[in-house]
Amino acid sequence: MKARVTVTLKAGVLDPQGKAIVGALDSLDFKGVQSVRQGKVFDIVLDDLPQDKAKKQLTEMCEQLLANTVIENYQIELL
Repeated sequence: MKARVTVTLKAGVLDPQGKAIVGALDSLDFKGVQSVRQGKVFDIVLDDLPQDKAKKQLTEMCEQLLANTVIENYQIELL
């Protein structure tokens, strides 16, 4: 079973890397980019599990390692 976990900063959390990307894009003459929010994507291959068990396991992975839940949100997709 394949899954994709997307981790992004929560609204209101400053994103200095996103600001740096906006500056870099502007210096490369990509005008009109107002903001960028960067994040992480994890493509995970699991053993075949029932979907509910896989979702539970992925949630535990996010809570314990993949996301800093104080400042980040995560979304789990089973592919």
